[in-house]
Amino acid sequence: MTRKKIIIIGTGPAALIAADVLADTCEVQLIEKGEAPGKKFLVAGKGGFNLTNSLTGEALQSKYSPKSFFKPFLEEFDSIDVGQWLSELGIPTYEGSSGRIFPEEGIKPITVLQKIREKIEKKGATFLFNHEFVFFNENHLPVFKKEGNEVVLNADHYIFALGGASWPVTGSTGTWTKAFETIGIKTIPFQSSNCGVNVDWPIELKEKLQGLPLKNISLRVNDFTIRGEVLISEYGLEGNAIYPAVPAIRKAFAETGKAEIHFDMKPDNSIAQLSEKIKEFEKLIYKSHGTNAYKEAFNLDKVRLVLLKTYTSKEEFLDTAIFVQKLKDLVIPVNGLRKIEEAISTIGGIALEEVAEDLSLKKYPHLSVIGEMLDWDAPTGGFLLQGCFSTGYFAANSILEKLV
Repeated sequence: MTRKKIIIIGTGPAALIAADVLADTCEVQLIEKGEAPGKKFLVAGKGGFNLTNSLTGEALQSKYSPKSFFKPFLEEFDSIDVGQWLSELGIPTYEGSSGRIFPEEGIKPITVLQKIREKIEKKGATFLFNHEFVFFNENHLPVFKKEGNEVVLNADHYIFALGGASWPVTGSTGTWTKAFETIGIKTIPFQSSNCGVNVDWPIELKEKLQGLPLKNISLRVNDFTIRGEVLISEYGLEGNAIYPAVPAIRKAFAETGKAEIHFDMKPDNSIAQLSEKIKEFEKLIYKSHGTNAYKEAFNLDKVRLVLLKTYTSKEEFLDTAIFVQKLKDLVIPVNGLRKIEEAISTIGGIALEEVAEDLSLKKYPHLSVIGEMLDWDAPTGGFLLQGCFSTGYFAANSILEKLV
């Protein structure tokens, strides 16, 4: 029986796991516009190489938006499955903070990539480098550019894994959307996700606080709340409590044209408890202009004090009742999200209404799309790679059910 030929355009994590699934029974060829595979995989790994997260089931599914779209992919291939797959590759892992799953110490991203490549090449999969996807021909087949020449590569099925628009230094620019639009596929403009936010800091605040962390706080954007840490940067705010809040900030801008973050500087204390603490220091408020008394009463660090002074009037700062309210709800306006070039991930890409349940395009069943090409969102912490692995695995198995 003749083996079906599958061409995978892209060589990131979604593409590689799809190749692994298909190469046992199909002729698989991976197409890469550069000279080596997985460049984005390698660059992203430098910032903390969490391959997945220990969450499973409903807890894992809740990290993805839209949840209903992602549920079947995670049910078929979840974080436990990723761990098993990595183990079979000879990549032992461990659970770090916040449930993040890392390769054991000393194992670098290039090692993981080489292990995957060795496995799929041993199965017979091949790589074709320096071939850039440029458009679709009249038969809706992908056309590639090789040294100035246009090339059509025939296959029984094509899987696109071209990534989103983050990390453009790796070649992930999102310009492929134009080609899909020419064949009638709706795309959503890319927007930043898992990124910092812009705040119009006064110059004196930047001079005092730039580069300093604001630890053990809770922040709220509309009905979204998270506890963690933020970092004061020259442009605004970043950190593990900011990135998950980006979808809520983006939504606020879309709905009202503005967004603000509400900070709880003392999440472990109620207003009543804080009000009781300040009583014995009230006589010192006016003598010290508030600063020393508040610092001692509430054990406030430099970052909290400067922010509170900046975002309250003198009268509010010296009024203990109002100060306590501000301590629990300090509002900082946000000017916007950081640009896509700086984002860890993006939303946008292929509109989900264009995609069938098996991740093929409804209008063109011979074309499938996986990974960050699809319009979905997830926070950092291993969930982005998990999403790529899950969609790649799911699409590959769906193809096997249809063709083999």
